[in-house]
Amino acid sequence: MAKKSVAKKDLIRSGLFEEFHAGKWAFIIGVILAAFFAVIGRGVTPPVISAFVIIGIIVGLMNVKDYEVMPFLLSGVALILASSFGQNSIGVFPVLDRMLEILLVIFVPATIVVAIKNVFAISSNV
Repeated sequence: MAKKSVAKKDLIRSGLFEEFHAGKWAFIIGVILAAFFAVIGRGVTPPVISAFVIIGIIVGLMNVKDYEVMPFLLSGVALILASSFGQNSIGVFPVLDRMLEILLVIFVPATIVVAIKNVFAISSNV
């Protein structure tokens, strides 16, 4: 029992415990808000877009661990390409089209942040 509490204290002290939860909640809140704004169909103003960009940056900084970088980048790039190039064919479903547009606003900054972190990690290992 003492071993378990020591490990939890080490995680809290190192900040990993808090970062995991902040990034996870930022992602969940971003997806829920994206679905909400896609359904209501209006209200996506510049401040709302700025909030989604900030959520994307938080997700990129706090939610992606070292071993998740490559799968996240691959998935992020696939989502970005599919969303941006597939909007013409999805235009028949306006809610899905708006949802993908808002998810792009979250995933583009997250993918850029993770890619930059990866470049720094690679360059520091040289």
